Amino acid sequence: MMASTTPTSTPLSLSSSALLNAKAPSRLQPTPVSPPPAPPSHSYTYLSKTNAYCRKIARNVVSMATGEAPAEVVATAETPEIIKTIQEAWEKVEDKYAVTSLAVAGGVAVWASAGMISAIDRLPLVPGVMEIVGIGYTGWFAYRNLVFKPDREALIQKIKSTYNDIIGSS
Repeated sequence: MMASTTPTSTPLSLSSSALLNAKAPSRLQPTPVSPPPAPPSHSYTYLSKTNAYCRKIARNVVSMATGEAPAEVVATAETPEIIKTIQEAWEKVEDKYAVTSLAVAGGVAVWASAGMISAIDRLPLVPGVMEIVGIGYTGWFAYRNLVFKPDREALIQKIKSTYNDIIGSS
């Protein structure tokens, strides 16, 4: 049997000019675009207040840059108490090289241990086992040291004695 050679109609009908230009006819008509609505009047006052405030700050910056700083700025430039304490403690240290070396070694140790923990965490099954071990140890510690009053008091006494051994004062 021979195939039928009768042309079939398609739902799209193209004009001959569309076929010659090789462009499909546009089906959508452009819609007019309306301009955006005007901003409310209160935003203008907000912008003008902001602009005035920024100009005021700019004037203060320029005046402070050309002259001496006002007294209120000098008063707030005092160092906090914790920094003064650290500076005094650093001045009392005799072997600053050893203390600096210990601080650097401590930083490297923290960095290395974080890398090691990250590597262990990527291993399959190990993080779950470590979590179960941690939960078990936490439960054992709480039962042994926190549940009963004499055990709590003994733990508090041990913490205080360790603190006094480290600090050296009571």
